[in-house]
Amino acid sequence: MADTISGLELLQQQNYQLSQLEQLLKDEYDVLQLHDPEKLIDINQLKNVILKQIDETDIVLGNDAQFLEDKSNGLFTQELQDIESILLNCKKLNLVNGEIVHKSQVSIERMRTTLLENHTKSTLTYDKKGKTSGGLSSLGLKA
Repeated sequence: MADTISGLELLQQQNYQLSQLEQLLKDEYDVLQLHDPEKLIDINQLKNVILKQIDETDIVLGNDAQFLEDKSNGLFTQELQDIESILLNCKKLNLVNGEIVHKSQVSIERMRTTLLENHTKSTLTYDKKGKTSGGLSSLGLKA
């Protein structure tokens, strides 16, 4: 029995891992607000490590017959509720961060389009027939 981890210890481990994930999601939110891509990469790498750990713990719990029996008998109710609460908060934080990323991508696309339109206007010329043409003439592209 010394080599095995009890169901309670596994739940405590999973609670700790989810708490780490929750903090990383809060940190990610702050980094997204600051527009710091290097820190964002670091946070995403840490998130991947923690998510793998959470998944591994979940698999161990799912394969632990004694834990499953104890759970069905009503044990670990508070621990499971605590984990569920942290997990729900992680999902909310992840959703908020996803919205920030989406809005940033839309803003970048809008800026890119505006820059391309401004570039096209500045390269606007007329052909022999008096029609306008513009674009990246060096690439053989016309608007």
